[in-house]
Amino acid sequence: MPDSLLPPPETLGRLATLSRSFRHRNYRLFFFGQAISLVGTWMQSVALSWLLYRLTGSSLELGLLGFCSQLPVFLFSLAGGVLADRLNRHRLLVGTQVASLIQASILAGLTLSGHVATWHLYVLASLLGLINAVDVPVRQSFVVELVDKKDLHNAIGLNSSMFNAARVVGPSVAGILVAAIGEGWCFLVNAASFLAVIAGLLAMRLVPRAPIKAQASILAHLAEGFRFAWTTPFVRATLLLLGAGGLLGASYMVLMPVFAGEILNAGARGLGLLLSAAGVGSLAGALTLAARREAAGLPRLVLGAALGFGACLALFPLSRDFRLSAAILVPTGYCMIVFMAGTNTLLQLRVPDELRGRIMSFFSMMIMGMTPFGALLSGALAHWLGAPLTVGLCGGAILAVAAVFGKKVLQADS
Repeated sequence: MPDSLLPPPETLGRLATLSRSFRHRNYRLFFFGQAISLVGTWMQSVALSWLLYRLTGSSLELGLLGFCSQLPVFLFSLAGGVLADRLNRHRLLVGTQVASLIQASILAGLTLSGHVATWHLYVLASLLGLINAVDVPVRQSFVVELVDKKDLHNAIGLNSSMFNAARVVGPSVAGILVAAIGEGWCFLVNAASFLAVIAGLLAMRLVPRAPIKAQASILAHLAEGFRFAWTTPFVRATLLLLGAGGLLGASYMVLMPVFAGEILNAGARGLGLLLSAAGVGSLAGALTLAARREAAGLPRLVLGAALGFGACLALFPLSRDFRLSAAILVPTGYCMIVFMAGTNTLLQLRVPDELRGRIMSFFSMMIMGMTPFGALLSGALAHWLGAPLTVGLCGGAILAVAAVFGKKVLQADS
């Protein structure tokens, strides 16, 4: 059935409402290709952090790795957003997926051959960050080409569900594989998983989108995006709140190998289970967003999730029991994804199409671009103060920042 003939969302039942974006063929191809690829991505993420921790035993090195992997997003995601608005997003996505496949293949080859060194991990993590600087804003802004505007917040919620379902499966599989046969096989599986998303992209039938005419320079387009973000109160307040979450919320993910290895004595398999527990909560949060029929009341939900995220991070380091720690990570993941994916939805519904790529590049910069500074900060603080105190302080800081900027978000949306 052509997308133009599909029934409106308000006529659908609850289950059909939750999955209504699947009515669009291109979105189905995008969703299932990305779902396979993201399992591999999470496997590589867990295996990479564990490999570095096994080689160095240093929480500071973990922070440096996070810094290297995300700094390019901070530096270049705005340029990626301009490319998303000026060029063909579909072709850009195919290019970033091929580049990611090559990066994972090199990492697998070095590790399986026994020639991997610490500097290799830093260089390849930086390379992946550079790829993501283009991929993330392009992928975020590409969704609007796959579904009707009225299905956009459902598609974003389903994307978050897909991401976090992979976050449940990927770390669990990675923990088992790392313990059994080593990190290199996780990298190889990730490389192979990119074939699925590339195949899905190539199978799409898209209505040609006319990119904006490149009469102005890239710098002029960047300036236009800056002006809109800064002079629009809701967008400005939302991005500031999101940036605080990206900076301070990085601590628990970066330091999770320390909690699994030293504090909870759970090893690589325990690391995978802890990350999967956070993924279960995140999946539940994403499904909560996807099931909403409309965006009314979403600003209050986002603010509540930001406060809950900070509170959970403050509580997590108090536990010394593995099962209790895993249990705390479930609401941590729930609040984090409602906060961040809900913010994505709010921005996407309120920005003009011609600025979508650039505003979503600000979104990716606030989440992923602030992460390197948060990773470096948390790694350094953990080196001096210990991982538990570091995560607790970051959680308390998120609570304080959410209390300040959250009011501005609600005022701006009123």
